[in-house]
Amino acid sequence: MKPVNTSMDTNLLQPSPPPHALIVEGGAMRGIFASGVLDRFIDLNHRPFDFCIGVSAGSTNLASWLSNQKQRNYRIITHYSCLPEFIDLKRFIKGGHWLDLNWLWDILAKECHFDMDTFSQQPVPLFVVTTDITTGKAVYIKSNADNIEHILKASCSVPIAFRDFPAYQGSPMTDGGIADSIPIIKAYEMGAKEITVVLSRPLGYRKKSPKLPWLIKRALKAHPQLANAMVNRANSYNDAIDFIQSPPLDCKINVIAPPAEFNVGRLTTDKAILESGYQMGIDAANLTVDNS
Repeated sequence: MKPVNTSMDTNLLQPSPPPHALIVEGGAMRGIFASGVLDRFIDLNHRPFDFCIGVSAGSTNLASWLSNQKQRNYRIITHYSCLPEFIDLKRFIKGGHWLDLNWLWDILAKECHFDMDTFSQQPVPLFVVTTDITTGKAVYIKSNADNIEHILKASCSVPIAFRDFPAYQGSPMTDGGIADSIPIIKAYEMGAKEITVVLSRPLGYRKKSPKLPWLIKRALKAHPQLANAMVNRANSYNDAIDFIQSPPLDCKINVIAPPAEFNVGRLTTDKAILESGYQMGIDAANLTVDNS
């Protein structure tokens, strides 16, 4: 009897590789580092990821990357976010927004619009992290053409600095970084066995508890669970760092972090400092792809 060729059956039985997730932290202007990383990924056509999770500025960076819009977030951070129409402490003292996301979203729609068609046609799912102000818990929302503009805005809404709470499906939301700044544990729970995480602080940074927790609770007395989440934010942040440094045996972590000399702060508007931070992201991406 002629032997049966089983090569096709064997190939069909090969297990699929476990998911590889990409996580991008937020941090407002510190997102310039991730902008450099992801723009360089576009240049190198580097997209080995099965799903992404973004937080605050990290989610907007990922959205522009998935829509293949190189330097869109670079322009947002180095130009639009530096304008007084967006960032104005005097306006905040008078009762307005310190960071006016309403203005930013309107101007971006006119002058720096998001390529929804390209985003919708690409296959990599993007989950955006927001914080439910009623519960103080993280919400992980899978984005689509109908919801992405709303959930990106919610994830970027820094409490107190932006006085509104954008609603999603009737629930008011705010900055995803409050409840889960680095959703690496969530990615592992979603099945990822390899996780690449782009941080917005140099490796080794650990978040400290707020010095005046009573002030946060007073400012957010109408939203006690959100206030508690802000007061306890350091705990969840440092838990994520612990996971990165000591992951489970079945999980590989790839860390892309700014170098020690990265000195972009949350509200940095100095163009030279931002440009330097962007170039650091490009350099880090080159090193990552070379080593992959």
